[in-house]
Amino acid sequence: MRHSLSFFILFIFLTGCAKVEPRRPLNPKPSTTVLQVTKEVYASLKEREEIKIKRLIQLDSSRSYIESQYGFWYTYLVQKKSDKSRPKIGDTVAFTYEISDLEGNLIYSKEALGLKKYVVDKEDFITAIQKGIKLMKEGETITFVIPFYNAFGVSGDFNKIGVNTSIKSTVTLIKIN
Repeated sequence: MRHSLSFFILFIFLTGCAKVEPRRPLNPKPSTTVLQVTKEVYASLKEREEIKIKRLIQLDSSRSYIESQYGFWYTYLVQKKSDKSRPKIGDTVAFTYEISDLEGNLIYSKEALGLKKYVVDKEDFITAIQKGIKLMKEGETITFVIPFYNAFGVSGDFNKIGVNTSIKSTVTLIKIN
């Protein structure tokens, strides 16, 4: 009995150490990944949104819009011709702002949002407004037209601003410290 048990264990050991052959895919052709599809859909959505915004700006003939290098557009409602400086990194600014959709429907009023204090480039905020504040002087008011990818992105604000929603934001810079 002992001899057969030893033989059985030796047999299991020898057959268990056989080289395992990896399984090959049935379809060896490369397939499009979910990430590639998502990237293409996002690029298409971004392009359509920019066309929509440019058309909206063309229809607003009463204002002159400037396209920023950061992917948003802006127009001055109140522009100061003073020699006052613009905010720099680390400055604390106080400002009011409101947010509306591209058709001008108010989403958040400046009364609801209140006075905002922000340390330039040291705090997280709406990307386009972070960049836009550095273009402003005290007392100026600018309306920013912000594509969804520079606003609240693909998630929205989880409240009133939906997914992939471009916005307009009117900002008044009150004080630079």
